[in-house]
Amino acid sequence: MPPVHRTLTEEREDRKARLAGALRLFGQYGYEDGVSGHITARDPGYADCFWVNPFGAPLAELGARDLILVNGDGQVVEGRHHVNQAAFAVHAQVHRARPAVVAVAHSHSLHGRALSALGELLEPITQEACAFYEDHALYDSYTGVVVDEEEGRMIAAALGDRKAVILRNHGLLTVGDSVDAAAWWFLTMERSCQVQLAARAAGKPVLIDHRNAVTTREQLGSDLVAWINYQPLWRQISGTGPGAGA
Repeated sequence: MPPVHRTLTEEREDRKARLAGALRLFGQYGYEDGVSGHITARDPGYADCFWVNPFGAPLAELGARDLILVNGDGQVVEGRHHVNQAAFAVHAQVHRARPAVVAVAHSHSLHGRALSALGELLEPITQEACAFYEDHALYDSYTGVVVDEEEGRMIAAALGDRKAVILRNHGLLTVGDSVDAAAWWFLTMERSCQVQLAARAAGKPVLIDHRNAVTTREQLGSDLVAWINYQPLWRQISGTGPGAGA
C-alpha cells in the first residue's frame, strides 16, 4: 500500500525520489523528444508549488537532487536550472483546476502522438484500455507550442475530472493522486494507443460492450490500482527490490 509518512520532510523526499524515478523511466522508454517531456509533482507543504524536471536535462540521468521547485507564477524558487515554460503553462493550470491531483505527466511518446493525430479517443478493445473508458477526453485543438495560461486553462477544462486527456496532434497527458499513479496511467495509456493502432491496422477491432467496459474500469481504473501496478517498475528504477546491491 502507499507509504504513510511521519513528517512533511519525509513525504517531500519520497515524492521527489518517485518523481525522479518516473522521469528516468520515461527516458528509458524513449518518451522524451529533444527537450520535450515533463512530469510535475505538487509539493506536500506548498500547494501552489510544483517539483519538475529542469529544462533540457536528459530524463534518464535525473535524480531527486536535480529537480527544481516552481511556484504558481512560473518562478523557480529552489534549484539551479530553468523551467520549461510550455510544461508550466499546461501543468500549472491542471494542478490549479484539480487540487486533489498530486502529479501530472505529459510527454511526446510515439504511439500517443500517432493516435492524437487521428483526433480519436481510446476504444474499449482490451482490459487495459477499459481503465480509460469514459474517463479520458480529447482536447480537439492545436495552435502550436502551449506558452500561455489561457490555453492551459482550456486543456484543464477539457480534462475535467477525468484521469487523462488526448491532446490532438500533440500527445497524452495523465494525472493521479500520486506520482506513481500519474506515471502508470501514462505508461499504460501509451501501450493502449499502440494496441489500438496495431489492431486497426490488422483488421476491425471488436469492442468490449458498455456494461463490461464500465465494470472493468471500476475494477482497474482507480489511482490505488494504478499505484499497485506501478510498484514493480518503481522497485526496478529505484533499486529497492530484493536483489538490490547483491
